[in-house]
Amino acid sequence: MASESEKQSLDRQDAYKDELRKTLEQQFLQQIIDNSSDAIFVTDKFGNILLANAGTEKFMGCKAEELIKCNVKDLLEKGVYDWSPTLKAIKTRSIVSGNVTNKPGVQFMATSNPLLDRNGDIVMMITNARDKNLVDEYIAALEKERIAVNRYKTAVEYLSEVDLENKELVVESQQMQQIMKISNVIAKTDSTVMLIGETGTGKEVMARHIHRNSLRSKEPFIPVNCAAIPHELLESEFFGYVRGAFTGANPQGKPGLFEIADKGTLFLDEIAELPLAMQAKLLRVLESGEIQRLGDTTIYKADIRFIAATNRDLKVMMGQKLFRSDLYYRLNVIPINLPPLKERPEDILALAYKFLDELNRKYSLKKNFSIQATKGFLNYSWPGNVRELRNVIERLVITSTSDILNFEYELECFSEINMAYQGTLKTVMKAVEEKYINQVLEECGGRVDEAARRLGVHRTLLYRKREVKSK
Repeated sequence: MASESEKQSLDRQDAYKDELRKTLEQQFLQQIIDNSSDAIFVTDKFGNILLANAGTEKFMGCKAEELIKCNVKDLLEKGVYDWSPTLKAIKTRSIVSGNVTNKPGVQFMATSNPLLDRNGDIVMMITNARDKNLVDEYIAALEKERIAVNRYKTAVEYLSEVDLENKELVVESQQMQQIMKISNVIAKTDSTVMLIGETGTGKEVMARHIHRNSLRSKEPFIPVNCAAIPHELLESEFFGYVRGAFTGANPQGKPGLFEIADKGTLFLDEIAELPLAMQAKLLRVLESGEIQRLGDTTIYKADIRFIAATNRDLKVMMGQKLFRSDLYYRLNVIPINLPPLKERPEDILALAYKFLDELNRKYSLKKNFSIQATKGFLNYSWPGNVRELRNVIERLVITSTSDILNFEYELECFSEINMAYQGTLKTVMKAVEEKYINQVLEECGGRVDEAARRLGVHRTLLYRKREVKSK
């Protein structure tokens, strides 16, 4: 059993340990707050300063040790700063924040927070302050990051709706091999490219190839069908808008296609379908690289590589005052003409087998073409080009009960027409018209505007004929 003297010795050791621990805690606490770039100081409920860190020296303009036991009222009287959030927080017993200007004229964002006991009485006040310029820079950086996150989020949402199948080029013909050599060279530049070719010749596939082999390959590739966007929405879609720009707008605002494509590639398919007013705005972006959201006062710089595509003769449209000549020459820096499928027969079978392989893997099949089918592919003119070829092969794979596929496309077409030649002239003409409209619509990918143009009729008439058919 320990003696009385031993107990006293142990008590002294415990007291020494407690004192040492408190001293170390205080030292470490001081080190912790001194390593903060913010000004931090603690006062009692009367405003007497009990603790101050090194950051407070910049805020107050005097040494931290000089501040200890000073009262914030004295600091106000000396003009150290223009007002005291600490005193206001003591008076209101609540958190107080605001901009405080010190004697040299530097603004600080300060916050005073009262610590209360169980009875609701103030125990102490903790105040921190930060240079307002640093706060503004931080807020600006956050806003910049938020815009970037929204931009990439919108890009992901936009691209998630794009069909990314069948986007690999097949090059067997000498014509396409030469085009590939040219495209691989221009891909490394930022020059604007104009892709010219019939519907279904693979203009978007070529645009994607150029982007993938460019220095922008890690940035967004944004494909836009200019014919698919209603005219009244073109400006908001391309330029975006800020919150409250117009009735029905997204309450958070929305980045435009130009903004989404920044640092990347913007592919403008069906460029001939842009109305003249939008052509002028596009020309401005091409020349200056400047964009401005609807309802915004800020002008942004956009770094975009443009690739345009069309299946129409833009020179003829220029003569008809339907396409701006200045925009044409601005877009037509490097023109690439994609030949129709009938002019490059070497690619027909290569594409056919590529599509067959994709469909076999997709549906776990082992189908193949007969010799007659491959001959039929080469003999057919393919007015719908690559798109039609893929649709035909998909139809053969899905509808055939045999693993050997026979191409009887032409025979089916002729037999359907022959069946139509029964009955009155009106019946025959109606059947032929309906078949041809369906064929053109299929070749145009269901785009009514383009089909109407190829048929030489107004789109309202085409809509009417389709409605009559559906009844």
